[in-house]
Amino acid sequence: QVQLVESGGGLVQAGGSLRLSCAASGRTFSSYVMGWFRQAPGKVREFVAVITWSGGRTYYADSVKGRFTISRDNAKNTVYLEMNSLKPEDTAVYYCAARSKSWGSWPEERWYDYWGQGTQVTVSS
Repeated sequence: QVQLVESGGGLVQAGGSLRLSCAASGRTFSSYVMGWFRQAPGKVREFVAVITWSGGRTYYADSVKGRFTISRDNAKNTVYLEMNSLKPEDTAVYYCAARSKSWGSWPEERWYDYWGQGTQVTVSS
């Protein structure tokens, strides 16, 4: 079992930056691929970014590519999402997720085993 707790959300003006953190406890953190997803009001949850076990590979949704950076610190059992040049359309609840499977599409929710409770990010115009 893995417990995930997100933090770092808040209210920011358009063009600003935030860094989200997701702290993991439980089984060995480095054995999980970690992802970030988000859900805007009235919309389905969508993929944002993913990072592999040692951080060697990352993959981003087109909507955030070049603005967001995912990273991880396995010594601290934490994954981060650095968000720059934020836009009002980035407003959403952001969730981190962990997956043990090495197969399956990175952006698909069904391949992820554990989820955090989410942290709200609000970008004002």
